[in-house]
Amino acid sequence: MDRHRDERPHGERRPPDPRTVRLPLPADHTEPVLDVVVPVFNEETDLEPGVRRLHAHLRETFPYPFRITVADNASTDATPLIAARLAAELPEARWIRLEEKGRGRALRTAWSASRAPVLAYLDVDLSTELNALLPLVAPLISGHSDIAIGTRLARGSRVVRGPRREIISRGYNALLRSTLAVGFSDAQCGFKAVRRDVAERLLPLVEDSAWFFDTELLVIAERAGLRIHEVPVDWVDDPDSRVDLVSTVVADLRGIARIGRALARGTLPTARLGRSADVVPPDSLTAQLLRFAGIGVVSTVGYVLLYAALRPVTGPQAANAWALLVCALANTAANRRLTFGLRGGGALRHQVKGLAVFGLGLALTSGSLAALHRWAQAPGRAAEITVLVGANLAATLLRFALLRTWVFPASAPDNGTSGGPR
Repeated sequence: MDRHRDERPHGERRPPDPRTVRLPLPADHTEPVLDVVVPVFNEETDLEPGVRRLHAHLRETFPYPFRITVADNASTDATPLIAARLAAELPEARWIRLEEKGRGRALRTAWSASRAPVLAYLDVDLSTELNALLPLVAPLISGHSDIAIGTRLARGSRVVRGPRREIISRGYNALLRSTLAVGFSDAQCGFKAVRRDVAERLLPLVEDSAWFFDTELLVIAERAGLRIHEVPVDWVDDPDSRVDLVSTVVADLRGIARIGRALARGTLPTARLGRSADVVPPDSLTAQLLRFAGIGVVSTVGYVLLYAALRPVTGPQAANAWALLVCALANTAANRRLTFGLRGGGALRHQVKGLAVFGLGLALTSGSLAALHRWAQAPGRAAEITVLVGANLAATLLRFALLRTWVFPASAPDNGTSGGPR
């Protein structure tokens, strides 16, 4: 499935951009066409069987010259010795040694040094079925796509893993869709490929050197309008994986926050790719609802915290009004930028309309609060918050409908201040 969209009116073709036309690679290419990087850290058990299996598969199925690069991330066991021996025995293999850990650092180093037109990587445990490798790189070789990723979350994928990893993976990708408005389905599958000419422009823009490297690269690429091809894969979890899930999740959340701030400020470095920067993400109702819901969760938490802090000082009605006002302003700004892809002029007009919508929400929540105090004798703070959260959910549905149809209408003319064609 291809996540690239042509956003011109129906029936109108987009002329090819001469800066981004991809030509198929010649069939008689004599140098390696594909360089598969295998990043490793203390993998003395899995390295040799994994590389030999990969080498045999490529020799039997891949129609072009290839190379396998083992990128050793400062291993302290016998991994470097095994990598060196494999490089000496297999003519298509080589290895490099890094003195610091980090999957992103390994990929950046290996990809930057390679001259192969197509660059890929996969995990040494070969959790992904190798039969998906040719479908992964074929769109890059043909010139159809810029980046290709394996996905464990698409229809047609077959995944075997425990419930803990399943929940974490799906939760992480759902968080990406709701907060960063991404269109790709699986950011962290260790099975990706990129054209070298694209990597040369992308790699200097990616800050992370660890596990968030993949996500950051994909977000920048998608926002720059590059074509991302997704391939459903068969994937079996490695029970002996050395990934520290807790530290990885924390690092990824920090990365999401950093990218989110860059998107909100308009500082994500897509312009340096030589493409139209900040292409508006998919604007279907489902996509907008997901982004709106993510922002709404953050707004609701902020609202509850503000209300609880102000309630002892101002009383319930004033605390509700102030908390709702502050969160409404932040919510309108976030939805303007992330949900509906707008920036530049018109922010004040949108905030004024957003305040009108806020007035309806205030009436709904204040009315609910007044009804509670009328029908209940001295309700506690927990009861107040419960009623207000329920009222806010109803107000949220009304808010989304008004934001989509009145505050940020899809039919609004593009005056050059939006993030791209609507």
